[in-house]
Amino acid sequence: MFWFVRCFMLFNSAEYLVFFPIVVIVYFLIPKKLIRVRNLWLLAASYYFYMSWDAVYGLLLFSVTLVTYLAGLLIGAAHGKRKVGAARAVLTISLLINFGLLCYFKYADFMIENVNRVLHTSFSLWNVLLPVGISFYIFQAVGYTIDVYRKETEATKDLFTYALFVSFFPQLVAGPIERSGNLLGQFKEEHAFDADRAREGLLMMLWGLFMKVMIADNLATYVDQVYGGYMAYAGVEIVLATVFFALQIYCDFGGYTYIAIGSAKIMGFTLMENFDAPYQAITVKDFWKRWHISLTGWFKDYLYVSLGGNRKGKVRTTVNRLFVFFVSGLWHGAAWNYVAWGVLNGIYLSIGALTKDKRKELRKKWKVDETSFSYRFGSGLVTFLLVDFSWLFFRAEGMGHAKDLLVHTLTAFQLNKAFGLMPARLGYTTAVWT
Repeated sequence: MFWFVRCFMLFNSAEYLVFFPIVVIVYFLIPKKLIRVRNLWLLAASYYFYMSWDAVYGLLLFSVTLVTYLAGLLIGAAHGKRKVGAARAVLTISLLINFGLLCYFKYADFMIENVNRVLHTSFSLWNVLLPVGISFYIFQAVGYTIDVYRKETEATKDLFTYALFVSFFPQLVAGPIERSGNLLGQFKEEHAFDADRAREGLLMMLWGLFMKVMIADNLATYVDQVYGGYMAYAGVEIVLATVFFALQIYCDFGGYTYIAIGSAKIMGFTLMENFDAPYQAITVKDFWKRWHISLTGWFKDYLYVSLGGNRKGKVRTTVNRLFVFFVSGLWHGAAWNYVAWGVLNGIYLSIGALTKDKRKELRKKWKVDETSFSYRFGSGLVTFLLVDFSWLFFRAEGMGHAKDLLVHTLTAFQLNKAFGLMPARLGYTTAVWT
């Protein structure tokens, strides 16, 4: 099956351009009443899609699926017998296994490096290969078991349908991170081909491809060049590269999300929105309501609330918030610059929350019209600058690199260079656009 697929089947690859239509055609050729047969077809396609990156990845994906599936059944059975302790024990074991796998594959070398640095030891790195998408599908599967534990969803007894929920190829490797309450039930519904829906899905896919290929990839040319050889550039050019990176990461990640949502939509499935014009936000809090919505919601519902949320006073709320953003930084990458990015955003939000009443009082005293264009534009600009500053840490190749970028920006700003940026200096040639 799918003999034409090679490794690394990206959404913007020729392989996906062939793979996806075949999956859709076969899916709709199967009578809509044969839901189980359709689901088995999608399950096979999803595993092949994932295993095109590396066949061994399929074993890991199935292991996560099986562990969380069995945990859901056991938790559901414990609830039926009112054995709260047993349900909690099963959930704990499931969390330890899944997060243990995530830590091994994603953070083993990171932890060894830091142990060596602190203790001046020389333990060898394990050089563990990071499976693509592991953070996404583990979070999705873990979210299901927590939902079952909280009695927000019923444990499914259908292993094949649950396996499809975890592995559904449009959102498997980069989200959105779906909730069982939204996606799992859709695999039990009949989906007839709808021309209008297919057209909307196709337009979303095309828009996502445009964002990824035409905008993100071209901006990356300049960003990579400046960040890779920053000493040859003025500080103002590093600032410009950081602004470009803000747009690049949005168009890259947002583009992928639009392709995922569009792909699912063509087949009749609705995935959650993951981005909502994030750079139109007028506060950092507003930004995080618009950016990577599925992940932000996951951390809020499953980690922040579990820690006590904002129910235990300002100090505890601040600590909870900072811890969540610390973990969010680590989730994005096993390096301290990602942690710095996360904590910095946590600090922004904490300052905003702690000064909320005072700022409201000052706006009232000064009779500031919060609906005016000037206020919203100014607030939006400040928000973008704060968020964009944090992106420097995200894009840097480490904390040392981030520090060097900041120092060079401050000591060699050279504002006059902003007026002499020629396409060739930016790394662009006419070949880029053809």
